[in-house]
Amino acid sequence: MTDLAAAVESVEQLSTVWRAMVLDRDAEADVRDLPGLAVRWADCRFAFWNAITLNEAGADAELLDRRLGQAADIMRSKERPGFLWLFEDLLADDARAALEEAAGRAGLVHAFPGTGMAGDLLPLPEPHHPDLTFRRVTTGAQLRAYADINSRAYGFDLEDGRDGLAGSTLWKREVYAYLALRDGVPVACAATVEARGRLFVVLVATEPDLQRRGYGEAVTRKALYEGARATGLTRATLHATAAGAPVYPRIGFEPNSPMRFYALAD
Repeated sequence: MTDLAAAVESVEQLSTVWRAMVLDRDAEADVRDLPGLAVRWADCRFAFWNAITLNEAGADAELLDRRLGQAADIMRSKERPGFLWLFEDLLADDARAALEEAAGRAGLVHAFPGTGMAGDLLPLPEPHHPDLTFRRVTTGAQLRAYADINSRAYGFDLEDGRDGLAGSTLWKREVYAYLALRDGVPVACAATVEARGRLFVVLVATEPDLQRRGYGEAVTRKALYEGARATGLTRATLHATAAGAPVYPRIGFEPNSPMRFYALAD
């Protein structure tokens, strides 16, 4: 698979999964496929569910300038903040070189980096960790614990994470979402969901004071193991933050397109 094909796969996975997640949060959410832009915007407090993605392959500097301006205008029309997700490998060389200046003209600022990853890595052995037991999320209380771990790990207010996940039927029935418990207390979480013949890994997090103990990797393996066992799928994809990027190659994922997340400037 070429780098461009990997980037296309990555953006298609994001668009597919985020459509389901955003519509699960709000059936009237702004979910549109515009020329060059995939809008997946719940306009909720959980900023990850407010997303716009540039999805054209080979966009040059002139087209990039136009698309960033369009995306920023949509973002300004919303009540709640969110992110523009940009896959660098989809850009032509001149657009990549002009990216930061174009973002500035659109009124966007770089929020944090990421990396698309994928691999034909399933099935995995059933995971274990000496400190942990695993529980699938099937109740409202478990889903709230899942949201709270993400909020603390990513620096959100607790109510922001709860606003994104609380009350979801999708997460309790169709997503293979798992909590890792240490002495009965949730300390990490990970989920997989089927999308276009792959398993997509979503919202992996570990309590900040318990990181670098292998908890995130163990619960990610559990979510992949159970998702693959239920679906028979063999390929998985994900989008990693800088903190999570070193973990996933140990499971079998290979990095592909660098990503940048942009927010509106103040």
